[in-house]
Amino acid sequence: MEKDAKESDRDKRLVVRIRRKQESLPSIQLFSPVEIRRFVSEFVSSWIRGDIVVRFPTAYELAKKTPLSLAFPVDPSVNAELKIKEHYVDLLSVCAGIKNASAKEQEEAIEEVFKILLMFRSANRIEGKIISNDLEKRLTDAEKTLESTRKLVEQITEFLFTKKKKAAAGKKPEG
Repeated sequence: MEKDAKESDRDKRLVVRIRRKQESLPSIQLFSPVEIRRFVSEFVSSWIRGDIVVRFPTAYELAKKTPLSLAFPVDPSVNAELKIKEHYVDLLSVCAGIKNASAKEQEEAIEEVFKILLMFRSANRIEGKIISNDLEKRLTDAEKTLESTRKLVEQITEFLFTKKKKAAAGKKPEG
């Protein structure tokens, strides 16, 4: 009987399992909504100022993808080109607050402009440099550029004048 009780206790211990609830890992975003908003703001500001040029798909490029356009009297690719540009400007109007939209529609427009930015960048359709709106960052970058330029000027000056001194020391005086 004693054996049966011990075996029964051991069996009970084997059956009891402790389960820990696994904590779900938080989703890790590469960029926060605030950072995406900043990217979009810098992109749009650079485009408006003319610091960058966005090469939208042309009617010719769009026509290559629609060979049936020969059957239509009006080239649909021209309409598609205009619709792409119109949609882009419409999104910018929502982002800028020019066009009335709800907060949700504004966030969606910002997300869509960000996707367009990624698409244009990956397709090599952005020419120029997107300038940061962060004045402190721009000032720091300008200071770094100025410092590196100063160092280069010093190195070039030192190189030029030390060469002349060595060359002058190596020559014998005439006379």
